[in-house]
Amino acid sequence: MVDYSKWKNIEVSDDEDETHPNIDTPSLFRWRHQARVQRMEERQQEKSTLEKKKLETAEKLSLLNQKLNEAKNSNQAVTDLEKELKKMELENQKIQKEVEEFEKKDKLTPWNVDTISKPGFAKTIINKIPQYPLQENLSEEEKEEKMRQFIKENEKELKHFGMLSKYEDSRKFLKEHSQLVCENTANYLVIRCLNLEMEEKHDLMVHVAHQTICMQYILELAKQLNYDPRSCVDAFFSKIQVAEAEYKQSFDDELTQFKERIRKRAAEKVEEALKEYEEEERQKRLGPGGLDPEEVYNSLPEELKKCFDTRNVQMLQEVLSQLGEEQAKYHMKRCVDSGLWVPEANKGDGDTELAEETKN
Repeated sequence: MVDYSKWKNIEVSDDEDETHPNIDTPSLFRWRHQARVQRMEERQQEKSTLEKKKLETAEKLSLLNQKLNEAKNSNQAVTDLEKELKKMELENQKIQKEVEEFEKKDKLTPWNVDTISKPGFAKTIINKIPQYPLQENLSEEEKEEKMRQFIKENEKELKHFGMLSKYEDSRKFLKEHSQLVCENTANYLVIRCLNLEMEEKHDLMVHVAHQTICMQYILELAKQLNYDPRSCVDAFFSKIQVAEAEYKQSFDDELTQFKERIRKRAAEKVEEALKEYEEEERQKRLGPGGLDPEEVYNSLPEELKKCFDTRNVQMLQEVLSQLGEEQAKYHMKRCVDSGLWVPEANKGDGDTELAEETKN
């Protein structure tokens, strides 16, 4: 059976009532319609106000709970916070009751020609969505230059945002410095995390990493909604503060994975830097023949090493004679190419001299 009860309470069309001949009927109908539209707008405004109060109260409750937990963990006095929390819970209950009463009242409001149907072919004007900014078609060099210019103009603010710890402080700061809500900020924070980890400032890295993920979440939300990232700041911080367990877990997992990637990449870069430094030092040591004196020295027989350690030329000649011609030529050529042996260094003495570059 079809339930027709919902059709019983409907406001008739403005032009269905009979009017006195002396009354300007079109004007009367127009005034009636304007009055009804005004009442509908007032109800919509009341609904928006209640929703806003409900959201703000939920955010305050979340912040108070967070402060209370922090105070308990640090053994601080919590009496004032508990009183404030209880007061806010009562306020929340009051608002919930107001919302329920409004919804009940809204259900009992009669339908009318404006709420039952809408014209199918009338022109409709829709507010333009603030779309996500299109990526500029820039070369890598142009992107790098733009990034350098952005950091130069905003580095102080970027570092400040990276050191914030409270969601409300981050929200307020980004609203005041909206130019920071962009990909360049996320990229800067990633680089800063990497540098802090390489400098072994692990606690600072963890702190900035949290802010990095916040910025990445704002940018991702903007992409999903096709909105300008600056218009998503309030939405993200409102959601993360009153987040469901699943959403908060997802955020924490992403943060953990990001910190692991930073630690791994920092270790790789440190290793690369050490190898590069060692190679530079090795290049400086290379002898006239392009060989590393340290490597050549380590490859020599123990008897030859003693000759270089004691700088004893006579002992060197004796050891070479015992090695045989092939072995002697092989080792002496490597010593000359690495700079360990400098032929005819002191012609005046009719002798040769061992190079200074022996292993310490």
